[in-house]
Amino acid sequence: MAIEIKVPEMGESVTEATISAWTKKEGDAVKVDEVLAILETDKVSLEIPAPTSGVLKSISKKVGDVVHVRDIMGTIEEGAVASAPASSTVQAPKAETPNAQPNTGKVNEELPPAARKLIEENKLDISKITGTGRNGQITKEDVILFMEKGGAAGAPKVATSPEIPKAVVVSANAGPRETVVPMTKLRQTIANRLVSAQHTAAILTTFNEVDMSPIMDLRNKYKDKFKETHGVGLGFMSLFTKAVVAALKAYPAINAEIRGTDIVYKNFYDIGVAVGGPKGLVVPIVRNADLLSFAGVEQEIARLAGKVKDGKISLEDMEGGTFSISNGGVYGSMMSTPILNPPQSGILGMHNIVKRAVVVNDQIVIRPMMYLALSYDHRIVDGKEAVQFLVKIKEMVEDPTRLLFEV
Repeated sequence: MAIEIKVPEMGESVTEATISAWTKKEGDAVKVDEVLAILETDKVSLEIPAPTSGVLKSISKKVGDVVHVRDIMGTIEEGAVASAPASSTVQAPKAETPNAQPNTGKVNEELPPAARKLIEENKLDISKITGTGRNGQITKEDVILFMEKGGAAGAPKVATSPEIPKAVVVSANAGPRETVVPMTKLRQTIANRLVSAQHTAAILTTFNEVDMSPIMDLRNKYKDKFKETHGVGLGFMSLFTKAVVAALKAYPAINAEIRGTDIVYKNFYDIGVAVGGPKGLVVPIVRNADLLSFAGVEQEIARLAGKVKDGKISLEDMEGGTFSISNGGVYGSMMSTPILNPPQSGILGMHNIVKRAVVVNDQIVIRPMMYLALSYDHRIVDGKEAVQFLVKIKEMVEDPTRLLFEV
């Protein structure tokens, strides 16, 4: 009996996806819940499991096709057994260049199917690929990045996967001058949202600087005891998150959004925290941050960051949000103008901590300083409110006891 492989429900407002990979081909044996294909939506990747065990009878949607919810991607012949190949002898490909990577044979079976497929097809040296997944596991994105950086340049053949189109070589000595890679649905959506934000909101940015000495001293004093008690490290993000919540309560327009001709003021504080992952920057949401303790915020950020790194972040983890925080300082950014995440009306940009000479009590001293940036929608947030919001955060970071007493 043929069982249909259908595109599942993908979450609120997500109706289509692009097939980025098939991990099986027609005639292959499959087991129930084994990953058959990977879909790229405008927010996350989805693995499509086999609904039953048997043989993959047909594939009706190919890599690169756009599919919609409940579309039929193929069929499985339930209970069937895959036929043996006509010949078990496979001729090894002949090396085309002296620098070709050696055939590494059967790739580690613990690799995700999509990553294993790319490695085997392109004869990549697995020992040279850096894994970013859990416990250093190599993901599909790690393989693609390795190939984009020229890691496959010495391989027996140029990648033929539809995800990595063949580069054009202009001369024997020049090597590939260009590599064309189709934008994923996620990257397309990010691009569209950024352009839309610039066109629909009146975005301005205001800056301030903060002396990080008090918060760094506090962290150094309690970080060991904090981790021993709560099982998670004490970072700056929980302190800044709590400071943001306090400032939003003082200036509620920055926690609001425009909906048609109305201004909707939010009485809850769902804070988006930007996290870098294999597919780019995503913004999972710390729900009800005002009700969480410092430890609760740190634990939730750690949980969400782990899901991003492992490629397990879900649509529900990223939906909603009333305000966002982006920490470009972890990449060395000195100053930036963060862009709004619509329909939110504000985003805080944190930056690199640098020791600088500053004047304190008429004395020149060396202090660890950080620039802060607040981008805001000037349609509903006045400049005065934006400046005072940033000053409020500065005051609480430079005197963390304010957070304890909520003053």
